[in-house]
Amino acid sequence: MRSLLLAVCLVLALHCGEAAVSCNSVVSELYPCISYVVQGGNVPASCCNGIRTLNGQAQTPADRQSVCRCIKNAIGGVSYSSNNLNNALSLPAKCGVNLPYRISPSTNCDRYVKNTSVIIYYSYQIQNQ
Repeated sequence: MRSLLLAVCLVLALHCGEAAVSCNSVVSELYPCISYVVQGGNVPASCCNGIRTLNGQAQTPADRQSVCRCIKNAIGGVSYSSNNLNNALSLPAKCGVNLPYRISPSTNCDRYVKNTSVIIYYSYQIQNQ
């Protein structure tokens, strides 16, 4: 009985340390936002749905850190305009998603990451490499 309990605890501990959100999932969910980030205008409903989905999936610090690292690794040293960044940063509010933190492209992914707006901007950069 103790062996079974120990095994269950180990499995749970390992599972809690894994990130549940894949890089492919991040890009897929945020792809509909690219047109708004680049051109402005109306935010597509599919973009807001992707932001909500990603925000719902990235609930743990490990998930958020994984998403952040994935995107930062993918874009490397790509430059960006302040217009594009401002559009990306405005998306959570425009989609009615409450994100209590604002981060920038210089975010340290090892810290607790919550905001998906920079993730959206990074996804735009991935598509344009």
